[in-house]
Amino acid sequence: MHDFDIPFDNNLAERDLRMAKVKQKISGTFRSVSGAKAFTRIRGYVSTVRKQGMNALKCINSTFTENPVDPTLA
Repeated sequence: MHDFDIPFDNNLAERDLRMAKVKQKISGTFRSVSGAKAFTRIRGYVSTVRKQGMNALKCINSTFTENPVDPTLA
């Protein structure tokens, strides 16, 4: 109650889960387990990059180069 840097609610965690549920709602389901794993891995990477204040597009682009950005080390 004294540290105002901590969010009051858990909306950030709920927003992270929302995209997977929207994808399921629109498509009905994932076509394969490997497709679901790839989707969650990409979404998790983008979410972490955004939380670290980095440019998501530049970080995704860096995964295809010799020097990928690891947002957990930022």
